[in-house]
Amino acid sequence: YWAEQFWNAFKNNLLLFLLHMLIQNPIALALAALLSIPTLKGAAMYRTVFFLPTLLSVVVVGFIWQLILSPTWGVTSGAMNSLGIGQFFRPWLGLESSALITVTLISIWQYVGIPLMLFYAALLNVPEETIEAARIDGLNGWWIFWKVKLPLILPTLGLVAILTYIGNFTASFDIIYSLQGGMAGPNFSTDVMGTFLFRSFFGFQAQLGDVYMGATVASALFFIILIGVSVYLFGVQRRLQRYDS
Repeated sequence: YWAEQFWNAFKNNLLLFLLHMLIQNPIALALAALLSIPTLKGAAMYRTVFFLPTLLSVVVVGFIWQLILSPTWGVTSGAMNSLGIGQFFRPWLGLESSALITVTLISIWQYVGIPLMLFYAALLNVPEETIEAARIDGLNGWWIFWKVKLPLILPTLGLVAILTYIGNFTASFDIIYSLQGGMAGPNFSTDVMGTFLFRSFFGFQAQLGDVYMGATVASALFFIILIGVSVYLFGVQRRLQRYDS
């Protein structure tokens, strides 16, 4: 019983991490590249808009998105009907096949501002002399980004990747609990290590807690994070340092 829930939570956590890496971080990098264009008007306003959801309480975000996506009183169904695509509406948070992806997209909406700001700061630190030299060599526009800026911000890319890894295994509990509750429904389809640890240690509803099982899950979670951080520090980070030198 515990083993089945553990591997289900671990699998969901890995999927959550991969979705954030494949969706959130590329979007953040693209937005940061656009915001770093010196001639862009209103860049400060755009930065504020993109970062603002990060400042919201997770409980507030969960409640708002439950209202938006609710098939009973949510605005999504009416909006899709008005656009003539109402037949595609589904109770995405209530379906096992789509609940985890929906939660992930909500999480991306809230937290995309953090990697965006990290990428943005890294892009601003690219020496102007290097960019001017690239222009003299005939590069312009996106070629400067791909050939010059992107290689120079590789350490930041690695940092964002490991922060995404740690965050998905430690901080994903908040958004899932606020949206789906402690049982991480439907049928544990959104269960992650954080919610599994919560239930196994403290218990939830009819499920009794077990301090020994909770401690075991917490230890496993610690070693999962430790392995990821070790791979980054002794693998990726060392290669990036050799690249910089």
